[in-house]
Amino acid sequence: MISIQTNYAAMVGNDNLQTTNNFQTSTVEALTSGYRINSSGDDPAGLAVANQDRDNISELTQGVINANTGVSTLQIMDGGLNNISTMLDRLKTLATESASTTFTGDRASINVEYQQLVSQITQQATNIGLNSGGTNNVNNVVYIGGGSNNTNSETQINLSGTANAVDSTSLGLANRTVVGGGTELTGNTARLDAPGATYLNAATQTTTFAFNLISNGNAIAVPVIVTGATGGLTQAQVLSQLNSALNPDGINAQIGSDGQLQFSGGTPFTVTATNNAAAIAAKDGVAGTAAWAPVSATNLGLYNVQGAALFPSGATDGVAENITFQNGSTTQTVALGAAETLAEAITAINGQTASMGIYAVSNAAGNGISFQSASNFTVSTDTAAGVFTAAGAQTVAAPASSGTATGNATAAITSINNALQQLGQVQAAVGAGENKLQYAINLANSQITNFSSAESQVRDADVATEAANLSKAQVLEQASVAAMAQANAAPQALLKLLQ
Repeated sequence: MISIQTNYAAMVGNDNLQTTNNFQTSTVEALTSGYRINSSGDDPAGLAVANQDRDNISELTQGVINANTGVSTLQIMDGGLNNISTMLDRLKTLATESASTTFTGDRASINVEYQQLVSQITQQATNIGLNSGGTNNVNNVVYIGGGSNNTNSETQINLSGTANAVDSTSLGLANRTVVGGGTELTGNTARLDAPGATYLNAATQTTTFAFNLISNGNAIAVPVIVTGATGGLTQAQVLSQLNSALNPDGINAQIGSDGQLQFSGGTPFTVTATNNAAAIAAKDGVAGTAAWAPVSATNLGLYNVQGAALFPSGATDGVAENITFQNGSTTQTVALGAAETLAEAITAINGQTASMGIYAVSNAAGNGISFQSASNFTVSTDTAAGVFTAAGAQTVAAPASSGTATGNATAAITSINNALQQLGQVQAAVGAGENKLQYAINLANSQITNFSSAESQVRDADVATEAANLSKAQVLEQASVAAMAQANAAPQALLKLLQ
């Protein structure tokens, strides 16, 4: 039917022209944005898949950054461990030098460098976070992503525990020394190495170490006072106070393998320690039994012999006698009068024997004489009741020290060997961690590539297809416009029927 009121053909053409125009607009949008999906309505299901892929890519991209940061951190640790390994080599050299019985130098001087290196190891271990309880002495977890769950998305480098710490204490080097065997305080039972223990837990608590020693060839008395502090002193602080006063005189305070305080060095000495109060504090700060009250020691690291206790305070020995000293090359006789005090007798003896390397100091009790020398010597007296317990020659045997001249050094070598083994295990753990992270980075990069490809398949526009669609849309649009022109002209033909 031909109708003026309703131009059905024009209406169909208009509908198709609108559809073609929408199609052309969508095609232009895809070509100009590069995406096939530009709104949720373009492909709702595909958009959900593409968004998940994009989320995985974001996670993995940051994960790769995390892993590279982890590798850098491990490389810093690795460099520090290599440096500590070099310092252990130097410690081994020093300990080996001191471990030889033919060594003729000053072991105390070697020990100065040794202890400084031990402290430096702790400092560098702290700097790389591998001291006990340090920032990296933990189970290090690097989140990378890409796994089926959070656990599979993580890479763990476990450097926790004492076995993975490389400070001097964790490596077993803190209480080692390369000086000669140390002399412990007779009667002392206090251990300074008790975990968490503190000593002299108040500023009013002190311990006085009264040393009788040889300085510049003369016998002198040197009091060394260790002063407490609120909260107590640590082992290191006790040793620091002692050594700052004693090292200039060639005496070194150290901790023996039994945890007790020792004194060593080539200087003749005796010492008595007394407290002004209970000197040892428990871990919770409660005062306990006295640490050194009173206890004493004689330098057993030297050859020595003790005279009789014949000098009460301020008194003379009351006996005139001749004392003869002999070592491998020299003999010297010292004549003592009956009226000489202990200090006068010591001065007289040292005046003649110092050139032989034999020295006299007051004994720890302050009522007799201790003769000491770095070399073996004999001493005899012509008087039965003189400064010795009996008349006749008395040969001094090798030192009855709590450690031999090389014992500390050989023990240090053992500790260094163990430290090197532990350090090697930590280096292996750090190196394995670097490799684990690198493998994880490689996998993450591969996943990023494949997730990007998957997202592209869903989200990105196929330019060739869209270009073809644009040409199609343009042709259809032109055809629709031409057809609508014809459809609109059709009603004009009805006018001829009315002519």
